[in-house]
Amino acid sequence: MGLESNNKYQATNDKQYQNNNDQNTKRYDLEERTLKYARGVSIYVSRMPRTIVNIENGKQLVRAAGSVGANYIEANEALSKKDFIMRVKISRKEAKESRYWLNLTEPDQANNQTKEMLINEATQLIKILSSILVKCGVVKY
Repeated sequence: MGLESNNKYQATNDKQYQNNNDQNTKRYDLEERTLKYARGVSIYVSRMPRTIVNIENGKQLVRAAGSVGANYIEANEALSKKDFIMRVKISRKEAKESRYWLNLTEPDQANNQTKEMLINEATQLIKILSSILVKCGVVKY
């Protein structure tokens, strides 16, 4: 029984999450990627210089980053296309917000490379989520 449901879950992922630019229709593992991003943001925030601005921005950043992962995973389990599309839209919005809050933080020299990496990852998540919405016919580039 567990194996059957796992195969069903795998088939759903293969249909929904493909790279439009790749002829081999490579599947994105967004669930793992969004959780890794959220963890990376949490670690980054814990290492930021403790200024009042960074503490407030850090709270917003953690909320937005966590929401990217949570909304996507919920979308992954959704039964209807309408629910799926709604959650992907929310994830994309939260990824944009997360990138915005990252830009407002003031890292020290050692943390600057991590900040750039997280900004790039947020941008990639936005692109992937946007491509899913384009594929579903919701958003046009």
